Amino acid sequence: MSAAAFPLDPSLWHATAAPAPDCPPLDKDVEVDVAIVGGGYAGLSTALHLAERGVGCIVLEAREPGWGGSGRNGGQVIPGLKYDPDEMVEKFGPEAGKALTAFAASTADTVFELIAKHQMNVPHVRNGWIQGAHIPSMIETAKKRSAQWAALGANTEFFDKAKTDEHLGTDVYLAGWIDRRGGAVQPLSYARELCRAAQRAGAVVHGQTPVAGLSREGSKWKVKTAQGRTVTAGKVVLCTNGYTKDYYPKLARTVIAPNSYQVATEPLSDNVRKSILPYGQVSSDTRQLLLYFRLDHEGRLLMGGRGPFREPNDKSDWAHLERVIARMFPAAKEAPIHYRWCGRVAVTRDFLPHLHEPEPGLIVNIGCMGRGVGLESTMGKALAAYAATGDRKTLPFPVTPVRTIPFHGLNRAYVAAVVTYYRMRDAGLA
Repeated sequence: MSAAAFPLDPSLWHATAAPAPDCPPLDKDVEVDVAIVGGGYAGLSTALHLAERGVGCIVLEAREPGWGGSGRNGGQVIPGLKYDPDEMVEKFGPEAGKALTAFAASTADTVFELIAKHQMNVPHVRNGWIQGAHIPSMIETAKKRSAQWAALGANTEFFDKAKTDEHLGTDVYLAGWIDRRGGAVQPLSYARELCRAAQRAGAVVHGQTPVAGLSREGSKWKVKTAQGRTVTAGKVVLCTNGYTKDYYPKLARTVIAPNSYQVATEPLSDNVRKSILPYGQVSSDTRQLLLYFRLDHEGRLLMGGRGPFREPNDKSDWAHLERVIARMFPAAKEAPIHYRWCGRVAVTRDFLPHLHEPEPGLIVNIGCMGRGVGLESTMGKALAAYAATGDRKTLPFPVTPVRTIPFHGLNRAYVAAVVTYYRMRDAGLA
């Protein structure tokens, strides 16, 4: 099944989401202050915050808002980035590192504040996120992460094995830590409600409007759609992440976009439900190819992780996740799997978000690293501020040149091989 044809229909989120907003295809040429390409969290948040500033903007989405990774992820809202606070300071220096850490710390707050402010119809919980340590060396990592964030005022705690077992409902981890800022949302509902909020604020959103090309004419940008319609804009913001094409030369080769696979059971019985994540947290672990799991708002158990780099062929592509459920949560091993789906994650070479402006007025945001719910919602605020003011100080990350990943095609093959290797190494669990 090709990426273009892969529908939302197999997804739990599609089956339980809030109704989709009306986003008709663009049917005429228009001129606007800012054109946004991509109707995921970043693009919709950018549109919402631009509209609230009174800036005219339009979103062009190839499918429907939330069709890509924003409607296919695990719905976990995790503050922070892949780097710990001390690593950010070491990498970027004291001033910039602390500023970037503060930005990363705010990402979960953004999501829950937007849900409350706009009274979004989004099932959500905020009872924290737990990261389980899967090998002895990760026990110290968990202690370090918890301590570093606690020193900055976050409500975190290190868990020994007994407490980790109690909170997760499984005995496969050696220890862990909890970040009580984290939580979960119904991700497609959140994307659709973010779209609705942007529309109410004055943004225009068009679905089923693929972008065919970009060109600069004088001080303006021309965004040509596949249907032949054109948007003329003073600025363009690209927010396509794991579904990026070469709207700008070589842009798609700046990231690797592996598939993240998920399964969901039928709603569990009350007794089984109470034995898994009994305190309502969500979790992902410290594996190279991490596992992530949670209960949804109707008591289904979700399990996610890496699978084949290609698009799925049949149900066997999710079989490793079904084995994980049986090993980690024996009480749920007989629960039928009702949903199987996947979505692409944009991973940069340094595992950090990248911001580019290769030509004046063309702003590129790319790289979500699996934390897109909070990260991209918050990035949208910053992108809107920059598009409105032109002040780069409003951006949380430095603007860098577009640099491709060397031997990009080989890297895709490498990622596929690494996925296979770690799945074999973790065969005791999966």
